[in-house]
Amino acid sequence: MFRIMTYNVHRCVGVDGRLDVGRVAAVIAQCRPDIVALQELDVGRARTGGVDQAHAIAARLGMSFHFHAALQVAEERYGDAILTTAPLKLIKAGPLPGSPTIRGLEPRGALWVEVQIEGRAVQIVNTHLGLVPHEQRVQATRLAGPEWLGHPDCADPAILLGDFNATARYAAYRTLAAGLKDARVAAAAGGRRAPPTFPSRFPVLAIDHIFVSKSIEVSAVTTPVHGLMRLASDHLPLMADLSLR
Repeated sequence: MFRIMTYNVHRCVGVDGRLDVGRVAAVIAQCRPDIVALQELDVGRARTGGVDQAHAIAARLGMSFHFHAALQVAEERYGDAILTTAPLKLIKAGPLPGSPTIRGLEPRGALWVEVQIEGRAVQIVNTHLGLVPHEQRVQATRLAGPEWLGHPDCADPAILLGDFNATARYAAYRTLAAGLKDARVAAAAGGRRAPPTFPSRFPVLAIDHIFVSKSIEVSAVTTPVHGLMRLASDHLPLMADLSLR
């Protein structure tokens, strides 16, 4: 069995307005995941003191990592990362399409790595979709297509996770759930439904998701809501305990 976690860290600025990379690392350490997908990391940005947040968090946790910048201006970068204690190989990192009609939206991307779990190669894709529903639909369609989840190298077992900015009612969610099972739904079938993840102080929206392929069994999905969890970011972490069939 292994534990995977997705967590939008809001550039390590908590709901109390405090910038604290160590606090975010402490939240992750309390959850004890084997694999972590993070969104909204700053790397070398003036607004957060020029810190490489992906490296700083990974170093505190003793994990290896890959980072992908969805946005880059000069030396400043902003994006997503995957951290793990297991052997890790980068497969692909790249942009996702934006809205065909609205300009100036934040760039979005995805990061695909291969992690060795229990002697098997598991494909893991971390993403952070846009805020506009039709933008999300385009991005979800791209992710489900032959460049990402539909690629021959992204065969089962595979996991897609991240901040989708979409609940189960959205078309983007349905596009992705058509080919993969939602770990939260699978866990709920056993009477263990994880609570929503956003906003962290009073969570009402389930917009962070973990999708898994057919050979992955879901034992539990949890959203810790105690202590630092409500302060460290505007999202709560979402965790799944999984095993390979």
